[in-house]
Amino acid sequence: MAGTDNDKPLTKISESFKELAATVNSQAADVELAAFSRACSYVSPLFGCLGIAFKFAEMDYVAKVDDLAEASKSILTLQSVIDRDIEGNCVRKAGSHTRNLLRVKRGLDMVRVLFEQILAAEYVYQHGKFLKGSSIQGLHTSICSPSWMGYKKSCCRRDVCPSHEGTIT
Repeated sequence: MAGTDNDKPLTKISESFKELAATVNSQAADVELAAFSRACSYVSPLFGCLGIAFKFAEMDYVAKVDDLAEASKSILTLQSVIDRDIEGNCVRKAGSHTRNLLRVKRGLDMVRVLFEQILAAEYVYQHGKFLKGSSIQGLHTSICSPSWMGYKKSCCRRDVCPSHEGTIT
Protein backbone atom coordinates (compact mmCIF):
# COMPACT_ATOMS: atom_id res chain seq x y z
CA MET A 1 0.00 0.00 0.00
CA ALA A 2 1.64 3.21 -1.18
CA GLY A 3 1.24 6.47 0.69
CA THR A 4 1.60 5.28 4.28
CA ASP A 5 1.94 7.83 7.07
CA ASN A 6 5.72 7.25 7.17
CA ASP A 7 5.99 8.48 3.57
CA LYS A 8 4.45 11.88 4.32
CA PRO A 9 6.97 14.74 4.53
CA LEU A 10 5.63 16.22 7.77
CA THR A 11 5.71 12.79 9.42
CA LYS A 12 9.33 12.29 8.37
CA ILE A 13 10.24 15.75 9.68
CA SER A 14 8.44 15.18 12.97
CA GLU A 15 9.93 11.76 13.62
CA SER A 16 13.48 12.72 12.70
CA PHE A 17 13.49 15.86 14.86
CA LYS A 18 11.91 13.97 17.77
CA GLU A 19 14.82 11.53 17.56
CA LEU A 20 17.28 14.43 17.55
CA ALA A 21 15.50 16.02 20.52
CA ALA A 22 15.70 12.75 22.44
CA THR A 23 19.44 12.60 21.78
CA VAL A 24 19.94 16.20 22.92
CA ASN A 25 17.77 15.74 26.01
CA SER A 26 19.50 12.50 27.02
CA GLN A 27 22.84 14.31 27.35
CA ALA A 28 24.45 10.90 26.95
CA ALA A 29 25.67 11.23 23.39
CA ASP A 30 26.53 13.91 20.90
CA VAL A 31 24.19 14.51 17.98
CA GLU A 32 25.32 12.56 14.94
CA LEU A 33 26.01 14.71 11.90
CA ALA A 34 24.44 12.14 9.56
CA ALA A 35 21.17 12.07 11.53
CA PHE A 36 21.09 15.87 11.69
CA SER A 37 21.70 16.33 7.96
CA ARG A 38 19.11 13.66 7.13
CA ALA A 39 16.49 15.41 9.31
CA CYS A 40 17.33 18.75 7.70
CA SER A 41 16.99 17.27 4.22
CA TYR A 42 13.36 16.42 5.00
CA VAL A 43 12.65 20.13 5.58
CA SER A 44 13.73 21.30 2.11
CA PRO A 45 10.34 20.56 0.44
CA LEU A 46 8.76 23.10 2.79
CA PHE A 47 10.69 25.86 1.03
CA GLY A 48 8.78 24.95 -2.13
CA CYS A 49 5.52 25.71 -0.33
CA LEU A 50 6.71 29.27 0.24
CA GLY A 51 6.80 30.15 -3.44
CA ILE A 52 9.30 31.44 -5.95
CA ALA A 53 10.54 34.23 -3.66
CA PHE A 54 12.21 31.61 -1.48
CA LYS A 55 13.79 29.64 -4.34
CA PHE A 56 17.25 31.10 -3.69
CA ALA A 57 16.92 30.36 0.03
CA GLU A 58 15.93 26.79 -0.85
CA MET A 59 18.92 26.32 -3.16
CA ASP A 60 21.29 27.73 -0.54
CA TYR A 61 19.76 25.57 2.20
CA VAL A 62 19.96 22.38 0.11
CA ALA A 63 23.60 23.08 -0.80
CA LYS A 64 24.53 23.54 2.87
CA VAL A 65 22.65 20.39 3.95
CA ASP A 66 24.34 18.42 1.16
CA ASP A 67 27.73 19.68 2.35
CA LEU A 68 26.96 18.52 5.89
CA ALA A 69 25.75 15.13 4.59
CA GLU A 70 29.00 14.73 2.66
CA ALA A 71 31.01 15.75 5.74
CA SER A 72 29.15 13.15 7.81
CA LYS A 73 31.07 10.44 5.92
CA SER A 74 34.25 11.46 7.73
CA ILE A 75 33.00 13.43 10.76
CA LEU A 76 30.66 11.72 13.22
CA THR A 77 29.14 14.44 15.43
CA LEU A 78 28.11 18.09 15.31
CA GLN A 79 30.58 18.87 18.08
CA SER A 80 33.39 17.28 16.05
CA VAL A 81 32.52 19.54 13.10
CA ILE A 82 32.80 22.62 15.26
CA ASP A 83 35.99 21.42 16.99
CA ARG A 84 37.69 20.69 13.64
CA ASP A 85 36.85 24.11 12.23
CA ILE A 86 38.06 25.82 15.41
CA GLU A 87 41.34 23.89 15.26
CA GLY A 88 41.74 24.76 11.58
CA ASN A 89 40.86 28.42 12.28
CA CYS A 90 38.26 28.35 9.50
CA VAL A 91 35.00 28.84 11.40
CA ARG A 92 34.32 32.19 9.72
CA LYS A 93 35.51 31.21 6.26
CA ALA A 94 32.95 30.75 3.50
CA GLY A 95 32.31 27.08 2.88
CA SER A 96 33.40 25.87 6.30
CA HIS A 97 31.20 23.17 7.78
CA THR A 98 30.53 25.26 10.89
CA ARG A 99 29.40 28.20 8.78
CA ASN A 100 27.18 25.87 6.75
CA LEU A 101 25.77 24.51 10.00
CA LEU A 102 24.85 28.05 11.02
CA ARG A 103 23.20 28.72 7.64
CA VAL A 104 21.16 25.51 7.96
CA LYS A 105 20.07 26.54 11.46
CA ARG A 106 18.94 29.92 10.14
CA GLY A 107 17.05 28.22 7.32
CA LEU A 108 15.27 25.96 9.80
CA ASP A 109 14.41 28.95 11.98
CA MET A 110 13.06 30.90 9.00
CA VAL A 111 10.80 28.04 7.89
CA ARG A 112 9.61 27.49 11.46
CA VAL A 113 8.74 31.15 12.02
CA LEU A 114 7.02 31.52 8.65
CA PHE A 115 4.85 28.45 9.10
CA GLU A 116 4.00 29.35 12.70
CA GLN A 117 2.85 32.77 11.55
CA ILE A 118 0.98 31.40 8.53
CA LEU A 119 -0.90 28.91 10.68
CA ALA A 120 -1.68 31.51 13.35
CA ALA A 121 -2.89 34.20 10.94
CA GLU A 122 -6.59 34.96 10.61
CA TYR A 123 -6.55 37.02 7.44
CA VAL A 124 -3.47 36.73 5.32
CA TYR A 125 -4.17 37.39 1.66
CA GLN A 126 -7.23 39.07 0.25
CA HIS A 127 -7.75 40.83 -3.05
CA GLY A 128 -4.04 40.89 -3.79
CA LYS A 129 -3.03 42.43 -0.46
CA PHE A 130 -1.85 41.08 2.86
CA LEU A 131 -4.06 42.11 5.68
CA LYS A 132 -4.16 41.35 9.39
CA GLY A 133 -1.62 38.70 10.37
CA SER A 134 0.93 38.89 7.55
CA SER A 135 3.53 36.13 7.82
CA ILE A 136 6.38 38.40 6.80
CA GLN A 137 5.75 41.16 9.34
CA GLY A 138 7.75 39.57 12.16
CA LEU A 139 10.21 37.61 10.05
CA HIS A 140 12.82 40.31 9.60
CA THR A 141 13.09 40.92 13.35
CA SER A 142 13.19 37.28 14.39
CA ILE A 143 15.39 35.67 11.72
CA CYS A 144 16.55 37.99 8.95
CA SER A 145 18.97 40.83 9.22
CA PRO A 146 17.59 43.66 11.37
CA SER A 147 19.06 46.20 8.99
CA TRP A 148 16.96 48.37 6.71
CA MET A 149 17.97 46.26 3.71
CA GLY A 150 16.94 43.04 5.44
CA TYR A 151 13.58 44.58 6.26
CA LYS A 152 13.07 45.70 2.66
CA LYS A 153 14.03 42.26 1.32
CA SER A 154 11.60 40.48 3.62
CA CYS A 155 8.73 42.89 2.96
CA CYS A 156 9.04 43.20 -0.81
CA ARG A 157 8.20 39.54 -1.40
CA ARG A 158 5.26 39.10 0.94
CA ASP A 159 2.94 39.00 -2.07
CA VAL A 160 4.13 35.50 -2.94
CA CYS A 161 3.84 33.88 0.50
CA PRO A 162 1.00 31.39 0.82
CA SER A 163 -2.09 32.15 2.85
CA HIS A 164 -3.27 30.18 5.86
CA GLU A 165 -5.78 28.36 3.65
CA GLY A 166 -3.15 27.69 1.00
CA THR A 167 -0.85 26.10 3.55
CA ILE A 168 -3.49 23.88 5.11
CA THR A 169 -4.79 22.47 1.81
